[in-house]
Amino acid sequence: MHFVLRYVNQMLRLSNGLIAILTVAFVLLCSLIAYWIEPDTFETWFNSLYWVMTTMATVGYGDYYMKTVPGKLFTIFLYLFGIGLLSLVIGKIIEAFSNVKLRRETGKVNYRGSNHIVVITWNKKAHSAVEELISSDPELEIVIIDENEKLPYDHKKVHYISGDPALETTLEKAGLSKARAAIIFADERSQDISLVDGKTLLIASSIERLAPDVHTTAEIMSEKHISNFRYVKVNDFILSHDAVSNLVVRSALNEGTIDLYMQLISRQHGDDLYEVGRKPQWVTYHDAFLDLLQQGATLIADRNDLGINRKLQEKIPADARLFVVCDPGTYLRISGKEIL
Repeated sequence: MHFVLRYVNQMLRLSNGLIAILTVAFVLLCSLIAYWIEPDTFETWFNSLYWVMTTMATVGYGDYYMKTVPGKLFTIFLYLFGIGLLSLVIGKIIEAFSNVKLRRETGKVNYRGSNHIVVITWNKKAHSAVEELISSDPELEIVIIDENEKLPYDHKKVHYISGDPALETTLEKAGLSKARAAIIFADERSQDISLVDGKTLLIASSIERLAPDVHTTAEIMSEKHISNFRYVKVNDFILSHDAVSNLVVRSALNEGTIDLYMQLISRQHGDDLYEVGRKPQWVTYHDAFLDLLQQGATLIADRNDLGINRKLQEKIPADARLFVVCDPGTYLRISGKEIL
């Protein structure tokens, strides 16, 4: 009994790779020994290999079995050591899967994909943003970066990286250089607005240094810090408190319009704002406006210019970015992505 326990303890200390090699060697050697002991029983080495595998797996179909005394003694040996070895291997496999799951939940597994969205700093606004992203595109991969020790949002398309988002090593683990965009939310755990924006600015500068081509959107707490974010070339920034204030004012001045604004900033309900590609037959804004209108969409802007309805006769520039308001089905049809 003491020998068996010592044998088990020694096996448990071995690395997974070495255990795999020993298991394969043990099975092949036992197959050769079984065939050497009773060649007439097995006829071929493959049959002896099959018998060893079914015996170690405790299946025991009975189509092959040892008939001689040496063969039966070898079978007893295989029971004692083979079944234990296979159980150890199965235990190691289960342990490996458990470790992978634990590492994923604790944010220690690097992300290997591309064209994903990186969401930095977890809070209620980040939670809403992730749900909005999933609603907009169920196939979109999202990587969350935060300093929490556990996965904050459990979803098959959401990956988590635990660490300081201002460090390049953390951003590299999130596959930032291959990302489609990065969204930085203000870390409101600090009461000092300057410190909050300072951390956001540090993260933005790290992103700019590591992946300057990635579109970056940052949440800013104070308007006086905007110039600093422009200096590090943040593509877009949102003033946290101003966004809510502006919606409240619009609601107060124009009763019943808040639902319209909510539809434009969320893809979960009603019509939404979409970017459409320019078609060759569209020479002027008027051409695009009429064509889109016939398809059920309303052209409202070229980039941030909402006044194109006053210059419909002007030619559409080569670098135009046209935005329309329509429902998801109409957008898919216009963009040629409709599922037939």
